Amino acid sequence: MEQSTTLDIETLKITQEQYILASQSLHLQRPGCNAVYPVGLYGWRKRCFYFFLLLLLVIMIVNLALTVWIIKVMNFSVDGMGNLQLNQDGIRLEGISEFLLPLYVNEIQSRRDSSLVLRSEKNVTLNARNHQGQLTGQLTVGSEGAVFGHSVETPLIQARASEDLKLESPTRTLTMEAPRGVEVSAATGTLKVGGRKDLQLQSTEGEILLDAGTIRLGSLPLGVYTDSPPGPASQKQPVYEVCVCPSGKIYLSPAESSSTCQAMSNICLWS
Repeated sequence: MEQSTTLDIETLKITQEQYILASQSLHLQRPGCNAVYPVGLYGWRKRCFYFFLLLLLVIMIVNLALTVWIIKVMNFSVDGMGNLQLNQDGIRLEGISEFLLPLYVNEIQSRRDSSLVLRSEKNVTLNARNHQGQLTGQLTVGSEGAVFGHSVETPLIQARASEDLKLESPTRTLTMEAPRGVEVSAATGTLKVGGRKDLQLQSTEGEILLDAGTIRLGSLPLGVYTDSPPGPASQKQPVYEVCVCPSGKIYLSPAESSSTCQAMSNICLWS
């Protein structure tokens, strides 16, 4: 009985000592409640933070000022920008405008009481393309006049009062046709029609009328009357008649009591 009581007292002492050691070790590891840690930005970090805030504020103010200035200068509004107005029909542009890049539009029309003026330092080129992007027509206005890449349909081509009108095709054929006729007239000046190769006047259903007080055909070749050899008298003959070959070529032949035009003339044979 006494031995068991002694063991219980020793066990109780050991348990008490373990509790005291555990309490002391826990007390040593527990931080003090009075420790204070600083929270926030201090020193150079605080100065850098305020500097970036100030810089951001300045940039915002400058950006806002530039935006207001651009709106004021460009005259932005709900309907458009400056002389450029947007509506349901398209774009309406008033005044003088400059385009630095190509302009693609369906129609360009001026006001009824004013003319449409296109200006350029070098030339003005208008291109027409189909839905596949192929070039179907071109108009170039430069120092050598107006150059058309394809056919042109217009009711009137007229030069200014003090300038000459010249229609020219340097490398191709110049053709003028109309279902009711083509009229070429010069009211006060001279009308000149020339070609490097052939000049063809053709009327499919009507006639070709040359109505003038004097009709001159210059530089016509002189044919020789084959029935009588050319002599001194025939070479000095001052009177000629105009002959036409079956091919349509015109030449001169010495006039006699009867016609000297022959289809077998040297002019007709070599034409």
